[in-house]
Amino acid sequence: MTNNSPALSAIDRRTLIRGAAALPLASPALAQSHDGMTTGSYTELYDIDRTIVSLDAAYYGAMTRATHAHYRQNTNWVNRHHSVFLRSALAGPTRDERLQPATDDVAKLIGASPAEVALCAGGTEALYGLIVNYTPLKPGDAIAMADVDYDEMQYAMEHLEATREVTLKRVAIPEPSTTGNILEAYDRLFNETPHLKLLLLTHVSNRNGLIMPVAEIAKMAKSRGIDIILDAAQSVGLLPVDVNAMGIDFMGFSLHKWVAAPLGTGGVYIREGRKNNIAPWLGNRIRNEDDVRARVPTGTIDFAAKLTVPHALAQHHEIGPDRKLAYLRGLRDYWVERVRDIRGLKIVQPDDRDRYAVIGAFRLPGQTTIEQAREVQKRFVERHGVLVVAKAGLASGPVMRVTPALFNTPEDLNRLVGAIRAERSVFI
Repeated sequence: MTNNSPALSAIDRRTLIRGAAALPLASPALAQSHDGMTTGSYTELYDIDRTIVSLDAAYYGAMTRATHAHYRQNTNWVNRHHSVFLRSALAGPTRDERLQPATDDVAKLIGASPAEVALCAGGTEALYGLIVNYTPLKPGDAIAMADVDYDEMQYAMEHLEATREVTLKRVAIPEPSTTGNILEAYDRLFNETPHLKLLLLTHVSNRNGLIMPVAEIAKMAKSRGIDIILDAAQSVGLLPVDVNAMGIDFMGFSLHKWVAAPLGTGGVYIREGRKNNIAPWLGNRIRNEDDVRARVPTGTIDFAAKLTVPHALAQHHEIGPDRKLAYLRGLRDYWVERVRDIRGLKIVQPDDRDRYAVIGAFRLPGQTTIEQAREVQKRFVERHGVLVVAKAGLASGPVMRVTPALFNTPEDLNRLVGAIRAERSVFI
């Protein structure tokens, strides 16, 4: 291993191929099966415990074998060179020069320039920084969020209300959701809230998988002078994300979910010319005030994780984002179609393919409380070896979230279908 090894060259193809020998990434072995759904040997890319069928990729997508191997290599390299690397005393590129390819590749992924992107420890950290440090608010202004937004980002908006003398408006997104009724809900909010200054908008809801029509909402908001902070934690790496096409100035996102980078990776996007509207993190002066990196914490981070981001992105592109999305959406459709006939079961998700991808949600017949949802989560794990997640927060009530990963198969989803059918009468 050389001093110049981490993050200085293109993906180590030999490592990648060794990690996925059964699946040449440029042309995965695909087959038509399971009622025509395109399937592939994506399971061979992963080395994970399959004792329990995990349907919780919205939390953590898991690294592939190859990315995990690359991460271990980088961890060993960072440990070997310790503070000599961190202090840029190592021969060759500086620490920041070695980290820069990760920022460059992420910026390209979202259609931004590297000067507009700062990597951080994840989407939650990124969005806290954007929300609580948003400077244009003045007493009497209004801010808004929706029931489909992530819990912690709602807490951040509530913090603004408590500390900045602003009014927080809450929107319940109609169900079943359509592009039309979503836009109507936001148009009504904008018209009824003349002092609205800031909107938290979630690209893909972590609760029910709803995909928001971001570009249309952003256009409506900008025409009224309303800023949007976009939560893209569940969309970067899953859907095409282009900040310019969407018309977004502020965005926080994760890389450990759908890009399958190591835990502790995510980023902040702030459009050039708007950095003065997001104050540095708690007065941070480690970086210059005009540096986007001043908007994220600057402690001693997992440098090996950042060094691994280019490899994860290279593998993401090798697999093929469109093919990846098609497979994941096919898994969602597979289980949903096999439980639709259950009387009283509620699929809490639209049928419009523009409004969903892979995250899905359901309620068993008679399920109405979060306590019942947690009981379902427990029963599914203990009796059926299937992990789905109880999620509260939707105006319509708690749900069971189902999020297949690239390593899941139709056989895994047959286990889910069997669990749903076996437990369908537990509350009636």
